[in-house]
Amino acid sequence: MFTPKYPTPDTAPTRTAHLIHTPTSDAHAPACGCHHSPVVPAAPAPVPVSRPTVQLTPGSLIVAAAGGTAVALVVGAVLVSMLLAVAITGVSVAICAVVLRSLLNSQNNQR
Repeated sequence: MFTPKYPTPDTAPTRTAHLIHTPTSDAHAPACGCHHSPVVPAAPAPVPVSRPTVQLTPGSLIVAAAGGTAVALVVGAVLVSMLLAVAITGVSVAICAVVLRSLLNSQNNQR
């Protein structure tokens, strides 16, 4: 019950022939009476040259760490200043609301 059941192996013959038949010689008779130059096969594609890997020296690691630290400090300073601006705006709006409420209540009490 728990033994695996494998499919039967494929008995089809393997293809060893190439799909494109390349003649071994160009000694065939031309189809027309013109004089053609023999076909020269194209040169093989050049092998891509591997690029050298980036090697980090101790100096470049220090520069990268200093740059990352500077970016973090600048982004942090910008975010803190934006948060401070929102907080100051909220406090000032709350103070204005308290002052307006007291002015409106004092006008209602004077009548």
